[in-house]
Amino acid sequence: MPGMKVLLTNDDGIGAKGLHALRRALLEVPGIELSVIAPDSNRSATARSITTRRPLQVEEVELGDGTTGYATDGTPVDCVRFAALGLVDQPDLIVSGINHGSNLGDDITYSGTVAAALEGVVLGIPAIAVSQQSDRRQLDFHDGGGFDFTQVAAFAARIVEELEDVPIPADTLLNINAPAGEITGARACRLGKRIYHDRLELESEDDEGRRLYRIYGREPGYEEDEDTDFAAIADGSIAVTPLHFDLTDEAGIEQLSGFELERLLRPAAREVE
Repeated sequence: MPGMKVLLTNDDGIGAKGLHALRRALLEVPGIELSVIAPDSNRSATARSITTRRPLQVEEVELGDGTTGYATDGTPVDCVRFAALGLVDQPDLIVSGINHGSNLGDDITYSGTVAAALEGVVLGIPAIAVSQQSDRRQLDFHDGGGFDFTQVAAFAARIVEELEDVPIPADTLLNINAPAGEITGARACRLGKRIYHDRLELESEDDEGRRLYRIYGREPGYEEDEDTDFAAIADGSIAVTPLHFDLTDEAGIEQLSGFELERLLRPAAREVE
C-alpha cells in the first residue's frame, strides 16, 4: 500500500528491543511512512487507561539510526490519541508491539499492547498487536527470559505489506502472538480461557499496621482447547486472533427485552404497604 502512514507504539517503552525489532522490519516495507510514539518507560498491564488529570510530557528522541520518535509519560492509549490528534500525520494503521511476553486469552483485557491497537479500532483505524513468547516457553504473560523477535517482526511486516489482501473485518484488530524457538506455522484461532492461580499472600507488616500483600500468582494456566491461541503457541505456530470492541451480549439483550425493566421505576411493593 504505497504511502501508508503507520504509527508504531507499545507498552514496554520506547527503548524496548521488541519495538525496535518491529520498527526495523517495518522500515523495510516499501511505501511505509513510519511514526513512533511510545511510553517513556514500561507501562505493561495498563490496559485502556488514559491520562486525564494532568498534562502529558512529550520528548522527541533519537532512535539510534538517524530517525526520531516521541516518548511520552502517558499510557499506550495516550500514544495513539497523540497520533490521532495531530502530533504526527494521521495514521492509516496502528501497529503495537512487539510485546515482551505473550498476550493470550483473557490476558488481553489487561494488556497495554492490545489496548493501543484497540484504541485504533475505536477511532476507526485498522490495527495490529504483536507479542512474543519468551524463551522460557511458558504460556504466561510474564517476560522473564530472553526473546528472539526476528521471525514475528518479519511476519508482522509482511501482513502490513499485504494489508489490502488480508481479510480483516471492519472494526477489528489482529492480535498476533509468536512462540519461542522454531516457528512451524501460522493460523487463525480464537482466544483461549486463562486459569489464574492468584492468592492473597502477606509479605510484611510494619509497626503501624500497614501490610504489604502480593495477590497475583506467577504461573497461570489455561484450558486446553485445540482451536485456541494457547494451543497454537503450544504447537509452535503463530496465533492470529481477530478481536473487536463490541462487548454486547446479543442473546442477553433478547432475554432482557422480555423483562419489564420499566417496572423497576415504580416503588417496590414493600414501600407502598
